Amino acid sequence: MTLRRLLSLALLAFAAPVAPSAAEDAQPFKVQFDVQIASGKTGAFVLEVHPDWAPLGASRFLDLVREGDAFWKGVRFFRVIEGFMAQFGIPGKPDVAASWRERTIADDEVKESNKRSYVSFATSGKDSRTTQMFVNLVDNANLDMMGFSPFGKVVEGMDVVDELYSGYG
Repeated sequence: MTLRRLLSLALLAFAAPVAPSAAEDAQPFKVQFDVQIASGKTGAFVLEVHPDWAPLGASRFLDLVREGDAFWKGVRFFRVIEGFMAQFGIPGKPDVAASWRERTIADDEVKESNKRSYVSFATSGKDSRTTQMFVNLVDNANLDMMGFSPFGKVVEGMDVVDELYSGYG
């Protein structure tokens, strides 16, 4: 099943996607991100989510998808480090961001490596994942031993992710 949504993403703003039903939750699914990269240029990338890789991470991502515009409106890629990763997932509305801050999820076992195009949730320590996630721009196997468990991978449009502005770090 493909979840399609638009993001006005100066770097990211999503319109509410149609989420899989409960029976489909354990199956891989896809979400398309349509993004504005630079100078009005737009592109798209598709994230394929694998609940078997990181069940808690995939479930959290699906929760965020189901929130629709309430969560995604105003979300931006706020940290892009060339040769490392591109991070996003903080809601644009401060009250929405605050409502998710304490809703942490436990760590998943690392079953897949943080290879180029794989997506993991950011963490500030054990069992502290919330809504921030990142796309690995290169192979980052060193993150595996630090507990960053990929829950999906970009299967189309990695060239678009590579074009995200990294001038701010």
